[in-house]
Amino acid sequence: MYVDVDGARLWYDIDGAGRDRPTLVLVHGGPGCYDHQYLKPDFARMALDAQVVYLDLRGHGKSDWGDAADWTLEACADDLHAFCEALEFARPIVYGHSMGAPIVLLYGARHPGHAAGLIAHGAFARLDIPRLVEGFRRVAGDEVAAIAERSYSGEDVPEHEWDRVYAAFGPHVPTDEEAKGWPNNVELNENGMEVIRQLDIVDELAAVDVPTLVVVGELDPVTPIAAADEVVAALPEGIGRLRVLDDAGHFSWKDEPESFFQLLSEFVQTVGRARVA
Repeated sequence: MYVDVDGARLWYDIDGAGRDRPTLVLVHGGPGCYDHQYLKPDFARMALDAQVVYLDLRGHGKSDWGDAADWTLEACADDLHAFCEALEFARPIVYGHSMGAPIVLLYGARHPGHAAGLIAHGAFARLDIPRLVEGFRRVAGDEVAAIAERSYSGEDVPEHEWDRVYAAFGPHVPTDEEAKGWPNNVELNENGMEVIRQLDIVDELAAVDVPTLVVVGELDPVTPIAAADEVVAALPEGIGRLRVLDDAGHFSWKDEPESFFQLLSEFVQTVGRARVA
């Protein structure tokens, strides 16, 4: 299904539709090389608690790609607000993974009071490359850390080297077979990574005014625990809750599915009840 939002045509799908239920909007990572598909079918189990909305961000998947040079995280954050308004999702709970996490946090900061709650998974408010490099060093050693530093600093690395970095994301990562059908917006990947390298929204998080669950895998080198700590510390007092999942990496739901989805379910149920109280 499609909806026109702020000059872009966005694709979305819904599991467990029902206006009498909380709405959980899922925001994928990126830039350019991911869309909603890597969240399927795993997140379908959340339809027990809410109507689950899969959204392809502008520049990704089946949504309009547009000019990669014009793409920003702020535009994606504003799209979230306009998207929910267009589909009349009142007080949604909005989940963002990896790149989706700062987008969701920006949405919360730029549109206070619109959501019932936010979930920032694999979150970061700025790309601290030395911190990231140390994360890779901790889980994969010096050689992989050096490759990660070159890649995240903007240097092209051979595919066989990048494969070593990607394998260190966690015990389980999406396979090549799973990724075969994902549209890859190469131009946006290059421009989007530069956007992410310039990201610093730490001060903006003070404007978030709804309950925010910050989730991180203990073994996540890309967005390590220190990055999640920074997000929680920047949120207003009492707004943020940090949860660290043992034995889990960047794609935590693949490593510890029962713990991960129980955590999300409890948050959705709690915030969902509060949204109609």
